Amino acid sequence: MTTAPVAVSLFSGAGGLDLGAENAGAQVAAAVEHNPDAVATMEKNFTHLRGGVIQRDILQTSTEELLGAAEVDAVGGLDLLIGGPPCTPFSKSGFWLEWKRAGLDPGASLLQAYTRVLAESRPRAFVLENVYALTYNNRASRPAYERLQREIAEAGYDFHARVLNAADFGVPQARPRLFVIGVPEGHRLPDFPEPTHGGSWERRQSGKSGKPHVTTGMALEGVIADPEPEEVLRGQYGHLLEEIPPGDNYLYFTAQRGYPAPKFEWRSRYWSFLLKLHPDKPSPTIQAQPGPNVGPFHWDSRRLRVPEVKRLFTFPDEFEFVGSRSSVQAQLGNSVPPLLAQRVVESVLQVL
Repeated sequence: MTTAPVAVSLFSGAGGLDLGAENAGAQVAAAVEHNPDAVATMEKNFTHLRGGVIQRDILQTSTEELLGAAEVDAVGGLDLLIGGPPCTPFSKSGFWLEWKRAGLDPGASLLQAYTRVLAESRPRAFVLENVYALTYNNRASRPAYERLQREIAEAGYDFHARVLNAADFGVPQARPRLFVIGVPEGHRLPDFPEPTHGGSWERRQSGKSGKPHVTTGMALEGVIADPEPEEVLRGQYGHLLEEIPPGDNYLYFTAQRGYPAPKFEWRSRYWSFLLKLHPDKPSPTIQAQPGPNVGPFHWDSRRLRVPEVKRLFTFPDEFEFVGSRSSVQAQLGNSVPPLLAQRVVESVLQVL
Protein backbone atom coordinates (compact mmCIF):
# COMPACT_ATOMS: atom_id res chain seq x y z
CA MET A 1 0.00 0.00 0.00
CA THR A 2 1.08 3.57 -0.69
CA THR A 3 0.31 6.67 1.33
CA ALA A 4 -1.17 9.68 -0.45
CA PRO A 5 1.06 12.77 -0.48
CA VAL A 6 0.06 15.12 2.34
CA ALA A 7 -0.91 18.68 1.38
CA VAL A 8 -1.57 21.87 3.32
CA SER A 9 -3.88 24.44 1.76
CA LEU A 10 -3.57 28.22 2.21
CA PHE A 11 -6.29 30.68 1.20
CA SER A 12 -8.53 27.68 0.66
CA GLY A 13 -11.73 29.52 -0.22
CA ALA A 14 -14.45 27.06 -1.18
CA GLY A 15 -11.87 24.38 -1.95
CA GLY A 16 -11.54 24.30 -5.73
CA LEU A 17 -7.77 23.88 -5.62
CA ASP A 18 -8.12 21.43 -2.72
CA LEU A 19 -10.67 19.29 -4.57
CA GLY A 20 -8.44 19.21 -7.64
CA ALA A 21 -5.44 18.22 -5.51
CA GLU A 22 -7.35 15.36 -3.94
CA ASN A 23 -8.65 14.18 -7.32
CA ALA A 24 -5.00 14.14 -8.42
CA GLY A 25 -4.10 11.80 -5.56
CA ALA A 26 -3.02 14.10 -2.74
CA GLN A 27 -4.57 14.27 0.72
CA VAL A 28 -5.35 17.75 1.98
CA ALA A 29 -4.71 17.41 5.70
CA ALA A 30 -5.11 21.01 6.88
CA ALA A 31 -6.44 24.27 5.50
CA VAL A 32 -6.66 27.91 6.52
CA GLU A 33 -9.33 30.35 5.37
CA HIS A 34 -10.74 33.48 7.03
CA ASN A 35 -14.14 33.81 5.31
CA PRO A 36 -16.78 32.11 7.50
CA ASP A 37 -19.02 31.00 4.60
CA ALA A 38 -16.07 29.53 2.72
CA VAL A 39 -14.95 27.75 5.89
CA ALA A 40 -18.44 26.29 6.29
CA THR A 41 -18.37 25.17 2.65
CA MET A 42 -15.00 23.49 3.20
CA GLU A 43 -16.16 21.76 6.37
CA LYS A 44 -19.30 20.45 4.66
CA ASN A 45 -17.39 18.94 1.73
CA PHE A 46 -13.98 18.04 3.23
CA THR A 47 -15.02 16.16 6.35
CA HIS A 48 -11.82 14.11 6.48
CA LEU A 49 -9.36 16.95 7.19
CA ARG A 50 -7.10 15.93 10.07
CA GLY A 51 -6.92 19.41 11.53
CA GLY A 52 -10.14 20.75 10.09
CA VAL A 53 -10.23 24.22 8.60
CA ILE A 54 -8.46 26.91 10.60
CA GLN A 55 -10.73 29.95 10.39
CA ARG A 56 -8.29 32.79 10.76
CA ASP A 57 -6.35 35.41 8.88
CA ILE A 58 -3.24 33.75 7.44
CA LEU A 59 -1.19 36.68 8.76
CA GLN A 60 -2.14 35.56 12.27
CA THR A 61 -1.50 31.84 11.64
CA SER A 62 1.90 30.30 12.28
CA THR A 63 3.50 27.68 10.09
CA GLU A 64 3.99 25.55 13.18
CA GLU A 65 0.25 25.49 13.78
CA LEU A 66 -0.44 24.53 10.16
CA LEU A 67 2.03 21.65 10.25
CA GLY A 68 0.65 20.51 13.59
CA ALA A 69 -2.90 20.51 12.24
CA ALA A 70 -1.74 18.39 9.31
CA GLU A 71 0.09 16.05 11.72
CA VAL A 72 3.39 16.73 9.98
CA ASP A 73 6.12 16.11 12.52
CA ALA A 74 8.97 18.24 11.20
CA VAL A 75 10.01 20.94 8.79
CA GLY A 76 10.56 19.26 5.42
CA GLY A 77 8.01 16.55 6.16
CA LEU A 78 5.19 18.13 4.16
CA ASP A 79 4.73 16.83 0.62
CA LEU A 80 2.79 19.65 -0.99
CA LEU A 81 1.87 23.26 -0.25
CA ILE A 82 -0.99 24.69 -2.30
CA GLY A 83 -2.81 28.01 -2.32
CA GLY A 84 -4.07 30.99 -4.25
CA PRO A 85 -3.58 34.29 -2.41
CA PRO A 86 -6.55 36.62 -3.05
CA CYS A 87 -6.07 38.48 -6.31
CA THR A 88 -7.70 41.84 -5.50
CA PRO A 89 -4.51 43.95 -5.78
CA PHE A 90 -3.71 42.60 -9.26
CA SER A 91 -7.13 41.88 -10.71
CA LYS A 92 -7.52 43.17 -14.25
CA SER A 93 -10.96 44.55 -13.36
CA GLY A 94 -9.46 46.63 -10.55
CA PHE A 95 -6.82 48.56 -12.49
CA TRP A 96 -9.14 51.52 -12.94
CA LEU A 97 -8.42 52.35 -9.29
CA GLU A 98 -5.35 54.57 -9.06
CA TRP A 99 -4.25 53.21 -5.69
CA LYS A 100 -4.22 49.69 -7.09
CA ARG A 101 -2.26 50.71 -10.18
CA ALA A 102 0.25 52.33 -7.84
CA GLY A 103 0.68 49.08 -5.94
CA LEU A 104 -0.69 50.45 -2.66
CA ASP A 105 -3.23 47.72 -1.91
CA PRO A 106 -2.28 46.14 1.45
CA GLY A 107 -3.70 42.84 0.20
CA ALA A 108 -0.52 42.42 -1.81
CA SER A 109 1.15 41.30 1.40
CA LEU A 110 -0.77 38.04 1.18
CA LEU A 111 1.72 36.87 -1.43
CA GLN A 112 4.37 37.23 1.26
CA ALA A 113 2.24 35.14 3.63
CA TYR A 114 2.48 32.31 1.10
CA THR A 115 6.26 32.62 0.67
CA ARG A 116 6.68 32.83 4.44
CA VAL A 117 4.94 29.48 4.95
CA LEU A 118 6.87 28.04 2.00
CA ALA A 119 10.23 29.04 3.52
CA GLU A 120 9.29 27.86 7.02
CA SER A 121 7.64 24.54 6.11
CA ARG A 122 10.03 23.41 3.32
CA PRO A 123 7.56 21.19 1.43
CA ARG A 124 8.73 18.76 -1.24
CA ALA A 125 6.74 20.71 -3.84
CA PHE A 126 4.41 23.68 -4.08
CA VAL A 127 1.64 25.04 -6.29
CA LEU A 128 0.75 28.75 -6.20
CA GLU A 129 -2.19 30.08 -8.22
CA ASN A 130 -3.13 33.68 -9.00
CA VAL A 131 -4.65 35.97 -11.60
CA TYR A 132 -2.66 36.23 -14.81
CA ALA A 133 -2.72 40.04 -14.46
CA LEU A 134 -0.01 39.58 -11.83
CA THR A 135 2.38 39.17 -14.77
CA TYR A 136 1.44 42.56 -16.28
CA ASN A 137 4.17 45.14 -16.69
CA ASN A 138 2.65 47.93 -14.59
CA ARG A 139 3.31 49.64 -11.26
CA ALA A 140 1.12 47.27 -9.26
CA SER A 141 1.97 43.92 -10.79
CA ARG A 142 5.59 44.00 -11.89
CA PRO A 143 7.20 44.81 -8.50
CA ALA A 144 4.93 42.32 -6.73
CA TYR A 145 5.64 39.56 -9.24
CA GLU A 146 9.39 40.18 -9.15
CA ARG A 147 9.33 40.15 -5.35
CA LEU A 148 7.34 36.91 -5.34
CA GLN A 149 9.87 35.22 -7.60
CA ARG A 150 12.77 36.54 -5.55
CA GLU A 151 11.29 35.26 -2.29
CA ILE A 152 10.60 31.80 -3.75
CA ALA A 153 14.23 31.59 -4.85
CA GLU A 154 15.44 32.84 -1.46
CA ALA A 155 13.38 30.09 0.18
CA GLY A 156 15.55 27.60 -1.71
CA TYR A 157 13.23 26.57 -4.53
CA ASP A 158 13.55 26.13 -8.27
CA PHE A 159 10.31 26.98 -10.04
CA HIS A 160 8.65 28.05 -13.24
CA ALA A 161 5.43 29.88 -14.03
CA ARG A 162 2.85 29.74 -16.78
CA VAL A 163 -0.56 31.20 -17.56
CA LEU A 164 -3.01 28.39 -18.27
CA ASN A 165 -6.44 28.80 -19.83
CA ALA A 166 -8.90 26.54 -18.01
CA ALA A 167 -10.79 25.86 -21.27
CA ASP A 168 -7.66 24.18 -22.69
CA PHE A 169 -7.96 21.51 -19.99
CA GLY A 170 -11.61 20.56 -20.37
CA VAL A 171 -13.20 23.27 -18.22
CA PRO A 172 -16.23 24.84 -19.99
CA GLN A 173 -14.96 28.33 -19.12
CA ALA A 174 -12.26 30.49 -20.67
CA ARG A 175 -10.46 31.37 -17.45
CA PRO A 176 -6.74 32.25 -17.64
CA ARG A 177 -4.86 31.73 -14.38
CA LEU A 178 -1.21 32.05 -13.40
CA PHE A 179 0.36 28.95 -11.86
CA VAL A 180 3.78 28.84 -10.22
CA ILE A 181 5.08 25.35 -9.42
CA GLY A 182 8.37 24.35 -7.85
CA VAL A 183 10.54 22.00 -5.84
CA PRO A 184 13.63 22.40 -3.62
CA GLU A 185 16.80 23.39 -5.47
CA GLY A 186 18.55 20.52 -7.18
CA HIS A 187 15.44 18.37 -7.67
CA ARG A 188 13.76 17.73 -11.00
CA LEU A 189 11.22 20.41 -11.82
CA PRO A 190 7.76 19.14 -12.73
CA ASP A 191 6.42 19.92 -16.18
CA PHE A 192 3.22 21.80 -16.71
CA PRO A 193 0.38 19.65 -18.04
CA GLU A 194 -0.22 19.62 -21.76
CA PRO A 195 -3.57 21.00 -22.95
CA THR A 196 -6.25 18.43 -23.72
CA HIS A 197 -8.59 20.75 -25.64
CA GLY A 198 -8.31 23.75 -27.92
CA GLY A 199 -10.17 26.49 -29.72
CA SER A 200 -10.53 30.22 -30.20
CA TRP A 201 -9.72 32.50 -27.27
CA GLU A 202 -9.22 36.27 -27.36
CA ARG A 203 -8.89 36.39 -31.15
CA ARG A 204 -6.33 33.61 -31.30
CA GLN A 205 -6.12 29.85 -31.12
CA SER A 206 -5.48 28.36 -27.71
CA GLY A 207 -4.68 24.88 -26.47
CA LYS A 208 -4.52 21.63 -28.41
CA SER A 209 -5.97 21.32 -31.88
CA GLY A 210 -8.19 18.38 -32.71
CA LYS A 211 -10.35 18.30 -29.58
CA PRO A 212 -12.62 21.35 -29.26
CA HIS A 213 -13.20 23.21 -26.02
CA VAL A 214 -16.07 21.93 -23.89
CA THR A 215 -19.04 24.19 -24.52
CA THR A 216 -21.58 25.62 -22.11
CA GLY A 217 -24.31 23.67 -23.86
CA MET A 218 -22.43 20.43 -23.23
CA ALA A 219 -21.69 21.35 -19.61
CA LEU A 220 -25.24 22.39 -18.73
CA GLU A 221 -26.98 19.49 -20.42
CA GLY A 222 -29.21 17.70 -17.91
CA VAL A 223 -28.45 20.08 -15.04
CA ILE A 224 -31.19 20.29 -12.42
CA ALA A 225 -31.55 23.92 -11.36
CA ASP A 226 -34.66 25.41 -9.80
CA PRO A 227 -35.46 29.07 -10.54
CA GLU A 228 -33.79 31.51 -8.17
CA PRO A 229 -35.08 34.79 -6.75
CA GLU A 230 -33.87 37.82 -8.72
CA GLU A 231 -32.62 35.70 -11.62
CA VAL A 232 -34.54 37.92 -14.09
CA LEU A 233 -32.51 41.01 -14.94
CA ARG A 234 -34.37 44.23 -14.10
CA GLY A 235 -33.53 47.91 -13.86
CA GLN A 236 -32.75 50.36 -16.63
CA TYR A 237 -31.21 47.81 -18.99
CA GLY A 238 -32.85 44.54 -17.96
CA HIS A 239 -35.36 44.53 -20.80
CA LEU A 240 -32.53 44.66 -23.37
CA LEU A 241 -31.17 41.22 -22.53
CA GLU A 242 -33.99 39.39 -24.31
CA GLU A 243 -33.04 40.98 -27.64
CA ILE A 244 -29.32 40.17 -27.48
CA PRO A 245 -28.35 37.03 -29.45
CA PRO A 246 -26.45 34.23 -27.64
CA GLY A 247 -22.75 35.02 -27.41
CA ASP A 248 -23.25 38.77 -27.86
CA ASN A 249 -23.23 41.76 -25.48
CA TYR A 250 -24.21 45.42 -25.32
CA LEU A 251 -22.32 46.10 -28.57
CA TYR A 252 -25.31 44.60 -30.35
CA PHE A 253 -27.07 47.93 -29.70
CA THR A 254 -24.38 50.16 -31.27
CA ALA A 255 -24.29 52.00 -34.58
CA GLN A 256 -21.18 50.10 -35.60
CA ARG A 257 -23.17 46.89 -35.46
CA GLY A 258 -25.97 48.40 -37.53
CA TYR A 259 -28.56 48.81 -34.79
CA PRO A 260 -31.16 51.25 -36.12
CA ALA A 261 -31.58 53.24 -32.88
CA PRO A 262 -28.23 52.88 -31.07
CA LYS A 263 -28.43 52.69 -27.28
CA PHE A 264 -24.69 52.62 -26.47
CA GLU A 265 -21.47 54.10 -27.79
CA TRP A 266 -18.89 51.70 -29.18
CA ARG A 267 -16.72 50.23 -26.44
CA SER A 268 -18.23 52.48 -23.80
CA ARG A 269 -18.80 49.64 -21.33
CA TYR A 270 -16.96 46.60 -20.00
CA TRP A 271 -17.07 43.73 -22.50
CA SER A 272 -19.08 41.65 -20.00
CA PHE A 273 -21.90 44.23 -19.86
CA LEU A 274 -25.12 42.43 -20.90
CA LEU A 275 -22.98 39.51 -22.06
CA LYS A 276 -24.91 36.35 -22.90
CA LEU A 277 -23.57 32.81 -23.07
CA HIS A 278 -23.44 30.92 -26.35
CA PRO A 279 -24.30 27.22 -26.03
CA ASP A 280 -21.65 26.31 -28.63
CA LYS A 281 -18.75 28.04 -26.86
CA PRO A 282 -17.10 27.91 -23.43
CA SER A 283 -18.28 30.47 -20.92
CA PRO A 284 -16.26 33.66 -20.55
CA THR A 285 -14.64 34.18 -17.15
CA ILE A 286 -17.23 34.22 -14.36
CA GLN A 287 -16.56 36.93 -11.80
CA ALA A 288 -16.86 36.82 -8.04
CA GLN A 289 -18.70 40.12 -7.69
CA PRO A 290 -20.32 41.03 -10.99
CA GLY A 291 -22.22 44.28 -11.27
CA PRO A 292 -26.00 44.32 -11.76
CA ASN A 293 -25.75 44.20 -15.56
CA VAL A 294 -22.55 42.18 -15.85
CA GLY A 295 -22.67 38.70 -17.35
CA PRO A 296 -22.34 36.15 -18.50
CA PHE A 297 -26.08 35.55 -18.48
CA HIS A 298 -27.86 32.39 -19.62
CA TRP A 299 -28.98 32.28 -23.26
CA ASP A 300 -32.51 32.11 -21.83
CA SER A 301 -32.03 35.78 -20.82
CA ARG A 302 -31.64 35.34 -17.07
CA ARG A 303 -28.91 35.08 -14.47
CA LEU A 304 -27.12 31.77 -14.10
CA ARG A 305 -28.31 29.52 -11.28
CA VAL A 306 -25.91 28.04 -8.73
CA PRO A 307 -26.00 24.46 -10.12
CA GLU A 308 -25.19 25.89 -13.55
CA VAL A 309 -22.26 27.95 -12.28
CA LYS A 310 -20.92 24.87 -10.48
CA ARG A 311 -20.98 22.97 -13.77
CA LEU A 312 -19.11 25.78 -15.51
CA PHE A 313 -16.38 25.52 -12.86
CA THR A 314 -16.36 21.67 -12.88
CA PHE A 315 -17.49 21.35 -9.25
CA PRO A 316 -19.48 18.13 -8.78
CA ASP A 317 -23.26 18.51 -8.66
CA GLU A 318 -23.25 17.14 -5.10
CA PHE A 319 -20.73 19.75 -3.87
CA GLU A 320 -22.61 22.00 -1.41
CA PHE A 321 -22.00 25.72 -0.93
CA VAL A 322 -22.92 27.56 2.25
CA GLY A 323 -24.07 31.18 2.44
CA SER A 324 -26.25 33.72 0.68
CA ARG A 325 -26.56 33.78 -3.10
CA SER A 326 -24.03 36.61 -3.34
CA SER A 327 -21.66 34.75 -1.01
CA VAL A 328 -21.88 31.60 -3.13
CA GLN A 329 -21.23 33.67 -6.25
CA ALA A 330 -18.11 35.11 -4.62
CA GLN A 331 -16.90 31.68 -3.49
CA LEU A 332 -17.32 30.27 -6.98
CA GLY A 333 -15.91 33.31 -8.75
CA ASN A 334 -12.79 33.24 -6.56
CA SER A 335 -12.20 29.52 -6.93
CA VAL A 336 -9.83 27.52 -9.08
CA PRO A 337 -11.75 25.16 -11.38
CA PRO A 338 -11.15 21.75 -9.78
CA LEU A 339 -10.42 20.06 -13.11
CA LEU A 340 -7.70 22.58 -13.96
CA ALA A 341 -6.24 22.21 -10.46
CA GLN A 342 -6.25 18.44 -10.83
CA ARG A 343 -4.25 18.55 -14.06
CA VAL A 344 -1.62 20.86 -12.55
CA VAL A 345 -1.24 18.87 -9.32
CA GLU A 346 -1.05 15.59 -11.25
CA SER A 347 2.00 16.93 -13.06
CA VAL A 348 3.60 18.10 -9.82
CA LEU A 349 3.01 14.81 -8.03
CA GLN A 350 4.85 12.93 -10.76
CA VAL A 351 8.19 14.23 -9.42
CA LEU A 352 7.55 13.37 -5.77
